[in-house]
Amino acid sequence: MPNTTNHDTASHDTANRVRDGIDTARETVSNAYHTGIDKASDAVHGLESSPVGILVGGLAVGLIAGALLPRSQREKDLLAPLGQRIGDSARAAVQSAREAGQGELETRGLTKDGARDQVRNLIEGVVQAVSTAGAAAAKGATQKADV
Repeated sequence: MPNTTNHDTASHDTANRVRDGIDTARETVSNAYHTGIDKASDAVHGLESSPVGILVGGLAVGLIAGALLPRSQREKDLLAPLGQRIGDSARAAVQSAREAGQGELETRGLTKDGARDQVRNLIEGVVQAVSTAGAAAAKGATQKADV
């Protein structure tokens, strides 16, 4: 006659261990889920409070990753024309800004020749003022001597 008591006890122990394992797994998944929700919520609040910081951090990580990863020939072939267009656009923007600035200065009479004329007029005015002051001082001194 088979020993059913030992068999029943072993089955019961196995069932208990399986239930315990399932409960532990359920609890672990639940904790991980809640932790993930909390971290996602914190991340959203962080984005709301400092989006520029997050953007700068993301750009920095992207630049570092880009610098560490080797470029393939395909990337070089695809990105070279883009880099050339960006460089050409930047040069054109600088040239346009220079021309606009020079145009504005010319409109206000602040050209090289205009500035030279203004300095010349200033120097002539100072010389005239000094000359007038000297003449007045000399006249005052001679009048005093006559008295």
